[in-house]
Amino acid sequence: MAKLYFNYSTMNAGKSTVLLQASHNYRENNMDTYLLTAQIDDRAGSGRIASRIGITAEADMFADEDDLFAMVDARLKQGKLACVFVDEAQFLTNAQVWQLARVVDDLKLPVLCYGLRVDFQGQLFPGSAALLALADEMREVRTICPCGRKATMVIRQDDSGHAITEGAQVQIGGNETYVSLCRRHWREAVGDLAAENPEQ
Repeated sequence: MAKLYFNYSTMNAGKSTVLLQASHNYRENNMDTYLLTAQIDDRAGSGRIASRIGITAEADMFADEDDLFAMVDARLKQGKLACVFVDEAQFLTNAQVWQLARVVDDLKLPVLCYGLRVDFQGQLFPGSAALLALADEMREVRTICPCGRKATMVIRQDDSGHAITEGAQVQIGGNETYVSLCRRHWREAVGDLAAENPEQ
């Protein structure tokens, strides 16, 4: 049975690596996949998904105005598909998440979305909020805070390494811009940890 999956994490957890490996596994078994990534994030080059460990794959790009159901349907008419993979899923619109749900329900194709859950201010991205509401299954891709605890939050930092607490929700960047932290150390970095209990 086809399902809509949301694989979420914070920055630098290896989401793209997991996506590319899963797609490779399908293709190794002669099952074609359709890869999509957000047009706004072109760090790996236009129309490419890349992992930090150096593996890449070509992908079609989506922007806010694109109808993802129509894109998948058009690709399906070119040949059989086993699965649809969506990278940078936090940049999906609410309407596009519904379109992907239609891909699952009407075209009977599994859709695996990979993206961030929250931004640097601890707020849900719109695409992530919609996926949390609509996904049939959710899986956390884990990474760790420098303290060793599970990282669930991310800070945006300036050139001096200080946490930035204001600004636009979307700013494309990598390790030079974002650091994944546990909630406690995120609160400490953004100035939200009680000063009277520094050792707890």
